[in-house]
Amino acid sequence: MPNSVTPTHCPYCALQCGMNLTPSQDGGVTVVERPDFPVNKGALCGKGRTAPAVLASGVRLSSPLVRSGGTLVPATWEEALDRVAEGLTRTRTEHGPDACGVFGGGGLTNEKAYSLGKFARIVLGTSQIDYNGRFCMSSAAAAGMKAFGLDRGLPFPLEDIPRTGCVILVGSNLAETMPPSLRFFNELKENGGTLIVIDPRRTKTAEQADLHLMPRPGTDLALALGLLHLVVAEGRVDEEYVRERTAGWEDARAAAMAHWPEYVERITGVSVPQLRETVRLFCEPEHAMVLTARGPEQQAKGTDTVGAWINLCLATGRAGRPLSGYGCLTGQGNGQGGREHGQKADQLPGYRKLDDPEARRHVAEVWGVDPDSLPGPGRSAYELLDALGTDIRSLLLMGSNPVVSAPRAAHIEERIKSLDFLAVCDVVLSETAALADVVLPVTQWAEETGTTTNLEGRVLLRRRAITPPDGVRSDLEVMHELAARLGGERALEKGFPTDPEEVFEELRRASAGGAADYSGITYHRLAEENGVFWPCPAVPGTGNAAGGEDDSPAAGTDRPAHPGTPRLFLDRFATPDGRARFAPVSYRAIAEEPDDEYPVLLTTGRVVAQYQSGAQTRRVDELNAAAPGPFVELHPRLAARLGAAEGDPVAVVSRRGRAVAPARITTGIRPDTVFMPFHWPGEGRANTLTNPALDPTSRMPEFKACAVRVEAVKS
Repeated sequence: MPNSVTPTHCPYCALQCGMNLTPSQDGGVTVVERPDFPVNKGALCGKGRTAPAVLASGVRLSSPLVRSGGTLVPATWEEALDRVAEGLTRTRTEHGPDACGVFGGGGLTNEKAYSLGKFARIVLGTSQIDYNGRFCMSSAAAAGMKAFGLDRGLPFPLEDIPRTGCVILVGSNLAETMPPSLRFFNELKENGGTLIVIDPRRTKTAEQADLHLMPRPGTDLALALGLLHLVVAEGRVDEEYVRERTAGWEDARAAAMAHWPEYVERITGVSVPQLRETVRLFCEPEHAMVLTARGPEQQAKGTDTVGAWINLCLATGRAGRPLSGYGCLTGQGNGQGGREHGQKADQLPGYRKLDDPEARRHVAEVWGVDPDSLPGPGRSAYELLDALGTDIRSLLLMGSNPVVSAPRAAHIEERIKSLDFLAVCDVVLSETAALADVVLPVTQWAEETGTTTNLEGRVLLRRRAITPPDGVRSDLEVMHELAARLGGERALEKGFPTDPEEVFEELRRASAGGAADYSGITYHRLAEENGVFWPCPAVPGTGNAAGGEDDSPAAGTDRPAHPGTPRLFLDRFATPDGRARFAPVSYRAIAEEPDDEYPVLLTTGRVVAQYQSGAQTRRVDELNAAAPGPFVELHPRLAARLGAAEGDPVAVVSRRGRAVAPARITTGIRPDTVFMPFHWPGEGRANTLTNPALDPTSRMPEFKACAVRVEAVKS
């Protein structure tokens, strides 16, 4: 391999940090700094630095596997693909197309996510497709659509954060989940701004805060409403802004006024003086922001909770203005792009709604099919997984590990085991892949080219740096081969190319005119620029019109390409009348309150050295040394009642199951709360315990709060 440097991006979280890859002596790659990328300016966390370790032989899959006599054994690609086609065909023939399910992942590139949605709908003809991004920021997406008419994680670039006056960070431990992003908040404080962190734990992020509020898990909605009550009572509403740029204020104000400070203190445990101080710190600067993450979003009332935080921004004139606004810190690497282009149960490419006739017409024309042939919206992620083995008899799964990551995980594991047929495409033999009838080894980040969209809405180009092993193919090749077997030449005529740039060119046309318009973005632009923010419509005559359109420059003109949209809503919101909508929401309790049998609340989250279900990071020695296994974080008072010392095994029991892990005793958590990270399988699997109660709008499960009891484990 020539001694070259390949600029690319980290395969993990939604920061999509820039990195350079250089050839190593063993034929792999080494990560070196890439200081030109503005998100991380060369900084990387341990996961990013060690990402090439998962490329190593002996760590990743290098040959297809098929189940024979109850055991997975190596097979040829032809044999494996034939088995997948046979399994899916048998299910369609015997039970109909909706008996075939498809489950995707928030780590798939835009090209893969787009092709997977297309494959499900025109090759399998199934409505039953969703992805694990439903478990990430679906509540924030739903609330953003209601309020602003558009969902993009951050409607402004991260570089705006240091220049605002105050940030309220709700339910995010970004010092561990997105370490390079912490510099923006440190710069905020250096510039005289204020950081307020809301979290039931004294996390590494909370330690950086000027003010840390520790509400009871699941009460973020009451907290936001209480703050809005004080904004009204103290005369801090921006009346002119509310009058000129919003709608629905009267109902939202009436709902907030029912949440007086003392009432909110009783619900949340946050004192009235802290509530008043939060309002003062937020309202006094000229600019301010609210950023939410999984804490308030992964609740059965997550959409309403985010809506209440958006209300706070709207009432104080802190949305759609420079250096102010509401944003969501997307978690997964391509969680944003993954839902924009067709993996989600109710969406078509370009963030179009599947039940919109015009959206169906546009996308069907690009795909060369009859709009009436496209199935309607399907089940959300948990509902799809819960239907496995009953309504859904076969499943094609790409880039997800629900045996570890889904709520009520023991139940979902049994549903997966009850399938007639399961095919998994993955880089490693995850806990879910180990249950499959066929496992297809696929390329990963450094072995392939493709685009992702980070939490800012910045579309990025990941570049191939090394050649994958001989026994490995890309997900695009898998879909091409399966389309040929399942749909024949007709399916291939509809387009399942294996070249990612060719797929992206089609994605551009499919997204054109949609909310997430990528039609003005090209691989050439992405190679020359540090990403392009959507929406970025094509401008005819500039050399970047979407494929199939007249792109010849007009005589005597010098039209620039659309620059992209780093900052949304500065002139108007994306609603029909341009006004943002208040959400008239009121507090309601979590789906499962503590009682005498289950008197403690469990909340879950991540640690810095592991990522999501841990399928990849648990295979890296350096990361395992830093975070070798699960634990139960509990307050000394609770530990004393149990008679548990540091490191003693304790059991956490919910109505869904039991998990056992060593005790980690700290005063940095509420006495009525325990915390478990969710990266591990086995007896320490946190998601054995979590509650699948769903938000009625976003269909997000209530990962962040459920009733448990904690027991000492006798040796």
